[in-house]
Amino acid sequence: MPQLDQLSVCPRCEEPIEEGDRFCGACGADLAAVVNGPRPPEPPSVPPTVPPVPPMPPVPPSVPPMPPVPPMPAAPPAAPPAEAARPAPAGEPDFTLPPPAPGPDPVPGPRPVPDPPDAHRAPDTSQAPPAPAPDEDPRLLGDAPSAGRETGGGAAPEGDRRPACAACGAGATGPDGSPGSGDSPDSPGSGGGAEGCGHCGHVRPRERDHLERASEGVAAVSDRGLRHHRNEDSFAVATAALPDGSPAVIAVVCDGVSSATRPDEASATAAGTACASLADSLPRGARVREAVHEALVAAAEAVSAMATEEETQDPTRNAPACTIVGAVVAGDLLTVGWIGDSRAYWVPDDRSARPARLTEDDSWAAQMVAAGLMEEAEAYADPRAHAITGWLGADAYEIDPHTAAFAPDRPGVVVVCTDGLWNYAESAEEMAAVVPPDAAADPLRCARHLVGHALDSGGHDNVTVAVVPFPAPSDGAGNGGTVSGRAVDAGRAGA
Repeated sequence: MPQLDQLSVCPRCEEPIEEGDRFCGACGADLAAVVNGPRPPEPPSVPPTVPPVPPMPPVPPSVPPMPPVPPMPAAPPAAPPAEAARPAPAGEPDFTLPPPAPGPDPVPGPRPVPDPPDAHRAPDTSQAPPAPAPDEDPRLLGDAPSAGRETGGGAAPEGDRRPACAACGAGATGPDGSPGSGDSPDSPGSGGGAEGCGHCGHVRPRERDHLERASEGVAAVSDRGLRHHRNEDSFAVATAALPDGSPAVIAVVCDGVSSATRPDEASATAAGTACASLADSLPRGARVREAVHEALVAAAEAVSAMATEEETQDPTRNAPACTIVGAVVAGDLLTVGWIGDSRAYWVPDDRSARPARLTEDDSWAAQMVAAGLMEEAEAYADPRAHAITGWLGADAYEIDPHTAAFAPDRPGVVVVCTDGLWNYAESAEEMAAVVPPDAAADPLRCARHLVGHALDSGGHDNVTVAVVPFPAPSDGAGNGGTVSGRAVDAGRAGA
């Protein structure tokens, strides 16, 4: 019988046992039977909780190798031309592919002429097509389509004698109602009608875009400016003989109201009417100041008569309207008249003497200053500054012509202008600073200079200036031109 005291743990559960134990206190096993009989299998220490992973499937056999590429079949022998029959030098292919069909011309130009029906046959490799000469432009070949067909007929047709377009050189411009038209050729004040290029649409400058006129002792210049599409200013200059034979020099400048309909026609009508009225009444002995007043009234009536029934009754449209300012130099008097915000300035030849503004604006800013509500600089900096309170037109509240007469004691010039000039010089001193010293001797040059000053300063508006030397030349000699100018701010004062 085995000695039980030799066991230290239960052979079945491995529970520690004490000496002399016959049975296991943990599993109850008969220690003597366990020792003498076969040892039972040990229970698993940790029961399995995860099913066993199935074995990986066998790896399929590798992809069979690609079959070898069969060799290229031998090319057929080349054609029998003489050039191809010679043996090919070493390093060159055994045969030559025919040259590809010529592609499109890489140089921009007219589309090529379509090929004839038999042009799609296999090209003849025996002879290459002749290349143009090095100095020959393929676009100029005789069978190429014309530029007119390429551009859809925009170019001038053969035999067209209209002037070529200055912008593209391909089309023609002329008073024919072509694209870019804004006025009809016969519309009053249109300055030559609509003239646009049929190729690029560029509008040929109208005659009225820049005008210059000269009469005895007066000059005027008008320019469209840099921002507007048309010139809505106008002017008229003339020289009349008084009953005593002395000259009377007349200058009238008008500015069309852009928010009105047909402002360019309104300004042209007003300037022409006022100038004609003065040229008619002064030789008959009318007093100059009264003649100026009557001329303003006649201009106002002419502009009012332009309005159609539709323009006066439609609240969404404004009748034709403009402002006006005029100056007459006769004898020892300088007389001015105005309605609106176009201005007249006195600039003496002696620049040490004080220049002056001879007119007061009919505008919101002038009213604020006159009422003592704002300083002049503050008023003219306000966005409402140029809102006019007086103008010529059927919808004007009341026509109130202003006139003033001055007797300068020294020679100088009168500058008559629209706000396209005086917007860039808000004082009489500023205006005098831009008037050339020889203005009285050459008024046309002075007028051109003032227009150039406005354009160089921005040219935001139409610019019109007339320059009248004082006193008027006694011999009737003088030159003139159209001038654009701006008035300067100075107190009203006679020189």
